[in-house]
Amino acid sequence: MSDIAIRVENLGKQYRIGALQKNGGHYTYKSLRDSIASAASAPFRAARALMGRNDSETNHDEDTIWALKDVSFDVKHGDIVGVIGRNGAGKSTLLKILSRITEPTTGHIEIRGRVGSLLEVGTGFHPELTGRDNVYLNGSILGMKNAEIAKNFDAIVAFAEVEKFIDTPVKHYSSGMYLRLAFAVAAHLQTEILIVDEVLAVGDIGFQRKCLGKMGEVAKQGRTVLFVSHNLPAISNLCVAGMLLDQGRLTDIGEISEIVRRYVTTSSADIHTDLSLRTDRKGIGLARFTEVSIHDLYGGEQACSASGETLAVRLHYRSSRDEPLRNCRVSLSLHDMFGQVLFLCSTELTSSETVNLPSSGIVQFTIPRLPLTEGQYSTTVFLEVDREVQDWIENASKLNVVDGDFYGSGRLYPPGWKGKGVLVDHSWSILTGSLACLTHTR
Repeated sequence: MSDIAIRVENLGKQYRIGALQKNGGHYTYKSLRDSIASAASAPFRAARALMGRNDSETNHDEDTIWALKDVSFDVKHGDIVGVIGRNGAGKSTLLKILSRITEPTTGHIEIRGRVGSLLEVGTGFHPELTGRDNVYLNGSILGMKNAEIAKNFDAIVAFAEVEKFIDTPVKHYSSGMYLRLAFAVAAHLQTEILIVDEVLAVGDIGFQRKCLGKMGEVAKQGRTVLFVSHNLPAISNLCVAGMLLDQGRLTDIGEISEIVRRYVTTSSADIHTDLSLRTDRKGIGLARFTEVSIHDLYGGEQACSASGETLAVRLHYRSSRDEPLRNCRVSLSLHDMFGQVLFLCSTELTSSETVNLPSSGIVQFTIPRLPLTEGQYSTTVFLEVDREVQDWIENASKLNVVDGDFYGSGRLYPPGWKGKGVLVDHSWSILTGSLACLTHTR
């Protein structure tokens, strides 16, 4: 028996943009007659396409968009694969095709095993049926026998925490109740392949952690999981492999940490912050900051940094005088979303010598192990020359951080834990009587 659970070859999905047609250089909506005529002629257009004819009626590039294009990959049984990419990259379209909700335009798919999917809140639920009826309905749709569903029914209801409402029509459920029951059905029924799309986007922190825990259990059972989420720490924690989609194309596939790294370094977020037009700055202004840029250990620009990795912040500056700047102090402080200072980097703190700078250039602050958890932070930059403040800009730039392996233990900061902010090196020990056994976490 093959160890391949999912095989995708040259997969493509094309959508028509709205119902617009071009008329004299302008776009107008098609009439009902036009739509009926177009539908009636569709088989003939398809036949012409198969015979290689490519007339103006079969090639409306301006009216269509490829949500997926030439996507090929294999997923082995037992793999836990994270699918990441920007909004509109084609992630949800891919999962809908794999779940047989929509058909591909081109390509070939082989799926070996029963598929359970959770793509949207309450997908497959009938609003007039009770929660109990919907559990059995969903199980039947997934190809389960009543005995299999009954065996897992109590666990499903307990996980969803809807015991009091299980015999109530689901149209009266809140979105959270819908989500809990839908996820519980998909996760507990014994499908070989589980497909999950942004289940963590809805629900409270407690439920999100519960979902992650259950998905971890599913993975340990040897079932195949495809997981789409913008929650990069969750993706990194749960998955061992990843796929990166960009504008409908599969741009990379491999070990999850490398895929996440590539995604965050090619993010659309700004990696340069132009300070030349800032008017809310303080200081004399004979020397001013012109730009802040973020870099990795090797000097490569990056839009997002991971905790535990080397971060280099470059402060570009320029003086109005063509002469060296004497007795300088340059500082960079990092702030949380509430404006509280988390830590300070300064030329004054790390050197007892007088700092002299050329009239223009770059001061780089290197942080060997970034001690911040996932989130967005802001910077404040400060420049003093010969005891006179030249430039001082609060909220000068943004710093985007994702959770990384700060402690070198292979574990990330658990989602939902309190204490987000600064990470510190620490150790722990077990003391028994007069003996102390010290175990380091690094």
